[in-house]
Amino acid sequence: MESGVAIVTGGGTGVGRATALQLSRLGFRIVLNYSRSQAEAEATVAELQAAGGQAVCLHADVGIDADCRRIAAVALEHFGRIDVLVNCAGTTDFIPFSDLESVSTETWDRLFRVNVTGAFQCARAVVEPMRRIGGGMIVNVSSVAAQLGQGSSIPYCCSKAALDNLTVSLARTLAPEIRVNGIAPGFIAGRWTQAGLGDRYETVVQAWEKSLPLKRVCQPEDVADAIVSLITGSRLVTGQTLTVDGGMMIAGYQVKFD
Repeated sequence: MESGVAIVTGGGTGVGRATALQLSRLGFRIVLNYSRSQAEAEATVAELQAAGGQAVCLHADVGIDADCRRIAAVALEHFGRIDVLVNCAGTTDFIPFSDLESVSTETWDRLFRVNVTGAFQCARAVVEPMRRIGGGMIVNVSSVAAQLGQGSSIPYCCSKAALDNLTVSLARTLAPEIRVNGIAPGFIAGRWTQAGLGDRYETVVQAWEKSLPLKRVCQPEDVADAIVSLITGSRLVTGQTLTVDGGMMIAGYQVKFD
């Protein structure tokens, strides 16, 4: 799909950035959304452009429907079409599972607003532009936390489980023109988990790498590889969430975040 157009939400850092870079190398024109990481998003766009790609970035909060529709409008204004949406924007709070009293209503509302409602609103915003060109693809970035019930916090796990359900619901609803799939990464090394875990970060990474069958945690590029595989691979895959976790789901030992 050379010269297709891909929207990548949360595209300034981590998995979003890695995905934007890979799709640009394949010839996609990129619309990159950020909420807080303006400098990183602008640097990513500059890198894409320096390599000969076409890209723009804009600030938007995917939890606000008008912002999601504006992302789609910017893509159409600059490039005239939308072929791919990667819902990579996400948020969490790092709260030990045992500390139930620290889980506020605000945490539940914010995590679901960004991780679930935001993905739905972005998908809704691109449906008609995709249908006008004969179809498209949506990839939702979930987490193995949805299945393991383990991760940064209980609300985060629940929000990702809801996102997996959204993937199936949208795949059924938008077929046959639009395919909808998901990616469920395991532990991803990088700034996000490092900020959340603080001085425990290296210990947790080492514990996972010792316990995982493949002996390494995910890097953003590993997850981006899987996202791209769903976009460029078989046209008969929809409603699926692909696990990319180094074997975390089949490991007998689970590292605790608490």
